[in-house]
Amino acid sequence: MNTAFEFIKASPVFHIATVDGTKARVRPFGFIMKRNDTLYFCTNKTKDVYKQLRQNPDIEISDMGSNNTWLRIRGRIAFDETREAKVQAFEQSPNLLRIYPKGADDELFVTFYFTEAVATLFSFTAAPENIPLF
Repeated sequence: MNTAFEFIKASPVFHIATVDGTKARVRPFGFIMKRNDTLYFCTNKTKDVYKQLRQNPDIEISDMGSNNTWLRIRGRIAFDETREAKVQAFEQSPNLLRIYPKGADDELFVTFYFTEAVATLFSFTAAPENIPLF
């Protein structure tokens, strides 16, 4: 796994940390896709994570890999509410239809992406190493 995208795709769940006022909040995510030369994620506009990202678009992702390695991606996000981004998300992950039966026409479904990010691979046996997003 030479990229952050490959690292995350190898795991069923990764965690995203946001800021809620002055407190950190972490929650599990499972969806990631490549689009427009960056990494995309999705959420629901009724969730606290959406509200927190609207107030403070700084996030950090953490994902544990094999061989005692883990990945952190720190960066800033923006929302993409275009139908094209939603269509791609449902094409890449049809199981989203169980949560959002209207698919790309669901007004609560939203994608977001990194506008800037640094991915760092960590290990118990080696120095941290910055790796490309994809």
